[in-house]
Amino acid sequence: MTTIAEQASEVKAVAASRLPAEVVAVFESDQAALAAGGVPAGAVSVGDTLAPFALSDATGQPRTLEELTADGPAVIVFYRGGWCPYCNVALRTYQQDLLPHLGAYSARLVAISPETPDTSLSTQEKAELTYTVLSDPGVELASSLGLTFEPSEEGLAAQRKLGVDIRTTRADGGTVLPMPTVLIVDRDRVVRFVDIHPDYTGRTEADGILAALQTLPS
Repeated sequence: MTTIAEQASEVKAVAASRLPAEVVAVFESDQAALAAGGVPAGAVSVGDTLAPFALSDATGQPRTLEELTADGPAVIVFYRGGWCPYCNVALRTYQQDLLPHLGAYSARLVAISPETPDTSLSTQEKAELTYTVLSDPGVELASSLGLTFEPSEEGLAAQRKLGVDIRTTRADGGTVLPMPTVLIVDRDRVVRFVDIHPDYTGRTEADGILAALQTLPS
């Protein structure tokens, strides 16, 4: 099993060899600054109870937290968007290495980004994801959990040089993003596991999620 970290390192290496040096330098600077800033004060933590929410899935149908936790815990993955190569690595790895094992814990997997349902559908189809992908308009849910950050102007400009304008895949036209995060929430909506990655190149490994599920009472 290839880890997400190993795949992310490969993505970084390819980017360093193919992208303009000034763009790579901006991305590396942003990653270092985010890592140095750490997890935001007041971010969601173990023991917190999530407020009920309803978000649209990739077909525009509302999905509720109550539904996601009806039969067991929900594994909730916050990702930046389908334009993010590190997100795509994680989403595909969860499909391959995490999803097949969730039935043993009666757990549901859901991924959430600020992108529109149409864009989420494209991400879901391109990555061949069979789990639920939800839209968080205006990053309202992620913001309520203290998981958001504002990308640097230099970073956004560097992305646009590469033909990526993250505002175009969102209904709000905004640029605030969620930090890559995995939550495990039980049937009482209590958070049992949190892993937040300020540096967006980092992700929670599938085996770490499975290990956390094993500690939950059945």
